[in-house]
Amino acid sequence: MPGPVALVGAGEFTPAMVEIDRGLLQATGRRRPRVAVVPTASAPDGEVTFRRWAAQGIEHFSALGAEVEAVLVRNRAEADDPEHAQAVGEADLIYFSGGKPDHLLEVLEGSLVWTAALEAHARGAVLAGCSAGAMVLAARQPRLRRRVLPFPLGWQTGLGIVPGTAVLPHYDRFPEALAAIVVLQAPRGTTILGIDEETALVGRDRSWQVQGQARVTVWQGHRRVRLRAGDVLRL
Repeated sequence: MPGPVALVGAGEFTPAMVEIDRGLLQATGRRRPRVAVVPTASAPDGEVTFRRWAAQGIEHFSALGAEVEAVLVRNRAEADDPEHAQAVGEADLIYFSGGKPDHLLEVLEGSLVWTAALEAHARGAVLAGCSAGAMVLAARQPRLRRRVLPFPLGWQTGLGIVPGTAVLPHYDRFPEALAAIVVLQAPRGTTILGIDEETALVGRDRSWQVQGQARVTVWQGHRRVRLRAGDVLRL
């Protein structure tokens, strides 16, 4: 049976996420779960940043009692490294941290590492993505223009772990009027999940629960629903 999926708005490896991540580790059913931290999305920001996210992930999950390995995949060649694929494939929780979503999608799609992640997930491993990591796990991903206004130039196909959806992370950080413009440009039938920082949507078998500090805003066409911790959503 496939494992749970966690979509996190922001705040990976911080104290605010301890209870959520403890629950993800418990969901593995392992006394000492293996965690693979994959900081690929941060690689365009430089080696120092990339290494810092890896170290933070190791420190965070080790403190929660897990056996943790940072899988240092920066580019497509490294995503096709059999050793990296093996590390991901053996994990009970695979965590894709934040950064640049376009880079993460380009590196992972069709790679050995992503194939290993899918196989691990199929046998019950948890897949978690924060910010950019959450965006790529959805069915659709907006491509944003950064120089003027954050309006999408278009939409691309994501990795599709959560069918029929697109994720807008850091939702509480930008005006909702801009979010509404993004929503109106989304492909027909796409459910938009606006996930606040320090908040997660955790699901399995189409049943999803809000966890964390703030809210998840669900857009289905022009209809908007606010959900708070403990609320359940069917997707």
